[in-house]
Amino acid sequence: MRQPVVRRSGLYGAVAAGGFRRYATYGTATAAGVFTNTAFGFILAYTYIALWDERPGLGGYDQSEALTFMWVSQALLAAGALIGGGFQEEFQERVRTGDIAVDLYRPADLQLWWLAGDLGRAAFQLLGRGVVPLVVGALAFQLALPTAPLRWLLFLVSVFLGLVVSFALRYLLGLAAFWLMDGAGINMMATVVSIFFSGMLLPLTVFPGGFGEFVRVLPWAAMLQVPVDVLLGGGAGGAGAASTAGAMGFQAAWAVVLLGLGRLLQAAATRKVVVQGG
Repeated sequence: MRQPVVRRSGLYGAVAAGGFRRYATYGTATAAGVFTNTAFGFILAYTYIALWDERPGLGGYDQSEALTFMWVSQALLAAGALIGGGFQEEFQERVRTGDIAVDLYRPADLQLWWLAGDLGRAAFQLLGRGVVPLVVGALAFQLALPTAPLRWLLFLVSVFLGLVVSFALRYLLGLAAFWLMDGAGINMMATVVSIFFSGMLLPLTVFPGGFGEFVRVLPWAAMLQVPVDVLLGGGAGGAGAASTAGAMGFQAAWAVVLLGLGRLLQAAATRKVVVQGG
């Protein structure tokens, strides 16, 4: 089934705005999420303090940089859907029920439609659940937050690239439902992988030797580890601007590869749409 592609950015902008408004309606859930991120942040902060007291300079970060890493990670957690909360479960359910046929008949590209909606969701989560925990962390602990506006601008660009990589990975999970029908198992496995390989629990530079080098080139590193390192000035032991450019190039490369893989898998899936029960 071939889709017509609407070459109007206004359509996808409207979809993104709709995704933002949709999540903005859940005020109670957002407040609960802010509390959870902040409370968990304090638990992790004191764990980091104890760990870095014992191992100063662990992973190439001093204690204030490590605490910054942790609090910024908490700020990005919901936006990047690192432990769930994204679109993939809804997408999989639409495949299971056959409602995906409606999406395929829209005068819009399927991948871009869901990307726009997910970026709208992520924008709200970044503002609604990200800012407060980071501000609280900055007030309660000595963080190594930069003061240069350019560094924050580069950070936001890196966050955007990380969100695209996150979407591209989860889009592959959504497309897998065309063959698996039930995505619960693969979603659970993906969450576990995301927790350990994104830098959510500890910076990936903490992992030693070849294993550490391996996890730092996986796409999950582009979702969290890289944006925080960009904010800190190019990464632990990085070389400033050169390291920042390389890190963002790494993110962009994974975004292109994964989005391209998603388009190939989408083409294979939509050539023969299989609806459970029919």
